[in-house]
Amino acid sequence: MANPSSDGGHARTAPAPKLPIHGKRNILITSALPYVNNVPHLGNIIGCVLSADVFARYCRLRGYNAIYMCGTDEYGTATENKAMEEKCSPQQICDKYHAIHKEVYKWFDISFDEFGRTSSPQQTEVCQAIFKKLMENNWLSENVMQQLYCDTCQKFLADRLVEGVCPTQDCNYNSARGDQCEKCGKLLNPTELKDPRCKFCHSPPRIRDTNHLFLELPLLKDKLEEYINDMSVAGSWSQNAIQATHAWLKEGLKPRCITRDLKWGVPVPHEKFKEKVFYVWFDAPIGYVSITSCYTSDWEKWWKNPENVELYQFMGKDNVPFHTVMFPSTLLGTGEKWTMMKTISVTEYLNYETGKFSKSKGVGVFGNDAKDTNIPVEVWRYYLLTNRPEVSDTLFTWVDLQAKLNSELLNNLGNFINRVLSFIAKPAGIGYDSVIPDAPGAELHPLTQTLAGKVGRFVEQYVEAMEKVKLKQGLKTAMSISSEGNAYLQESQFWKLYKEDQPSCSIVMRTSVGLVHLLACLLEPFMPSFSLEVLKQLNMPSEATFSLCDEKGDIERAKRPWEFVPPGHRIGTPEPLFKELKDEDVEFFREKFAGSQADRIVKAEAEAKKIAEQLKKTKVSDGNGKKKRPTKSAEAKPKDAAEAEISISRLDIRVGLITKAQKHPDADSLYVEEIDVGEGSTRTVVSGLVKFIPLEEMQNRKVCVLCNLKPATMRGIKSQAMVLAASNSDHTKVELVEPPRSAVIGERVTFPGFEGEPDDVLNPKKKVWETLQVDLGTDSELVALYKDVPFTTTAGICKVSSISGGSIR
Repeated sequence: MANPSSDGGHARTAPAPKLPIHGKRNILITSALPYVNNVPHLGNIIGCVLSADVFARYCRLRGYNAIYMCGTDEYGTATENKAMEEKCSPQQICDKYHAIHKEVYKWFDISFDEFGRTSSPQQTEVCQAIFKKLMENNWLSENVMQQLYCDTCQKFLADRLVEGVCPTQDCNYNSARGDQCEKCGKLLNPTELKDPRCKFCHSPPRIRDTNHLFLELPLLKDKLEEYINDMSVAGSWSQNAIQATHAWLKEGLKPRCITRDLKWGVPVPHEKFKEKVFYVWFDAPIGYVSITSCYTSDWEKWWKNPENVELYQFMGKDNVPFHTVMFPSTLLGTGEKWTMMKTISVTEYLNYETGKFSKSKGVGVFGNDAKDTNIPVEVWRYYLLTNRPEVSDTLFTWVDLQAKLNSELLNNLGNFINRVLSFIAKPAGIGYDSVIPDAPGAELHPLTQTLAGKVGRFVEQYVEAMEKVKLKQGLKTAMSISSEGNAYLQESQFWKLYKEDQPSCSIVMRTSVGLVHLLACLLEPFMPSFSLEVLKQLNMPSEATFSLCDEKGDIERAKRPWEFVPPGHRIGTPEPLFKELKDEDVEFFREKFAGSQADRIVKAEAEAKKIAEQLKKTKVSDGNGKKKRPTKSAEAKPKDAAEAEISISRLDIRVGLITKAQKHPDADSLYVEEIDVGEGSTRTVVSGLVKFIPLEEMQNRKVCVLCNLKPATMRGIKSQAMVLAASNSDHTKVELVEPPRSAVIGERVTFPGFEGEPDDVLNPKKKVWETLQVDLGTDSELVALYKDVPFTTTAGICKVSSISGGSIR
């Protein structure tokens, strides 16, 4: 892969640090530094580190000289609070959660060039140097503030270290914090609270004067507005970033306090303020610089090189003013030539099911939770990125995750790749024995010409979207190529071409395997582990570097997809790339991750206690040395109700392989087939397909077989199942319903959302088949459906060749 350093900041044998190269695009990428007092949730991950990772990977793919800097934000009140809660020091809290963050990001395949922390000596050095420049240039002022002071603890109390009664009428919440009431949501000053108390010792604090230093934003207004007006246009800032920035400017810039009465932070290098530390929002953005200085001692070549370096920053919308107003003002105030932010990419909020993700309340799915679900990382990355809240808030739901996995990844992308590679892997005579065929004349093949034109345009659209950091659009465009690939396979009818026109079939298959390689390339920024697996199945080395460089002509070459994989190359072993997420899994996860993390712990403890009690009861005997058994009434099931429901799950439809087909000896319109449905021996099936499907096309073919109809004798031969086929409206055309080539013989065809075991044998009197059959058909995409639900196998969905809007029987 292109620089696959997805180690989440872990120690590694690192190459020499990259430095800007004259004449190349040098791109410095940062994501908002995640705060270190908790485990990151999915909203945090998509809002900053994952989005920035996709863009960093894309830049490497394009051959740009790019580095990605991030780390944990470790100073401030929240860390002190967490340390107090967990009865340890702030440093211990930071060490603990920094390690957790690294593990989460490592699992999510985040490819930082450096993942550092703001509690480093380098942070102190860079932060104090910037402060001294601001002092020299007279951009700082001194002012007196009134703040609550606890005589018992002998310390000033930060806003969040004060609790009391909310002053808002009709609220009167007893545990309102000094900065905000969680019950009514009103923003507060700690001096407004009624009956305030210290969070440490619960003593009532008193108001006391304290001196602080302020950054004079009003004096920097002209420099700042010039920067914003120029760069917001040049860098195509997102609309939400522009709105948030102008809202701050419209309110009027005010002097901003940059110091705090805390112990945990960067010390202020000034005799009068030596007992204070810098406010976390003054020092945190400087963390981008100090983390780069940990990456390379030549950090100034990145950060003080505006002519040759472009700075891209990723964050959630609540962080915008600190990156478009506060941090730029700080850098402008030094009078030095800093690399200023060119492009800012801002996300709205990702909400969870019925509410908001919340670190403080423990609501939602957190990074470590995602790993524990056993849902692969590429699925998580894909879902979060398709759901990226670029212009408005979006919603995470388990049902939506299931739909995108089963429909888009499994049935579209996975199905296309598996169809192509599985056919090439078939033995000579029915496939290519795993060797890519040559394809002379591909550029003159009409269907392939049309496809190549579409693919070329999609790749250009992909690049255009990604350059503008429209990541969701880039992903959607790449997935469109997979859809085109599926349509190309279907329209070419390659399985027929193999028998009737081998040169054309070779063109189709070599072109299709080229699309597989192209998809792995375009999707690498989004799903790197998926791309690695595709390389493995293509039998290409994992260190192979995907490329989409202008200099190498890669974008132009995308218009000739048959050139991506050379003839004579031997592929590896095709395997399904994605696994279906079932309804019972969705229900399990919805239940498991309901409520807050605290609620889940209480629930898990209650469950454990309940199980322990049940285990004790099973050991209690009835006095005769025998264990008690449940009464019959406790075991009774509502059998009649279950039998009354006619559900598609009662049909036993399986993937079958026709091992032999011949004409019925006593009926001109009937075939007699021997079909393997995974039972050890074949079933004999009689089908009325002679008028519609030639005998040679019935041989060695996978079909969908209804296996639990009552056997029926047809012209002297007992038929033990039924092959499913689709017909057009006037019944002049009939086609077999075909499972994917790689579907397992004998596996049950399922219908997502309909669970249950099939009947052993359908009772003809109940008319189960007749009732369900009227809702079986095909759609405009040629997918076989029950109502709107596709016939589904572990290898993908079942389809027909050309009949849309047909009925299945």
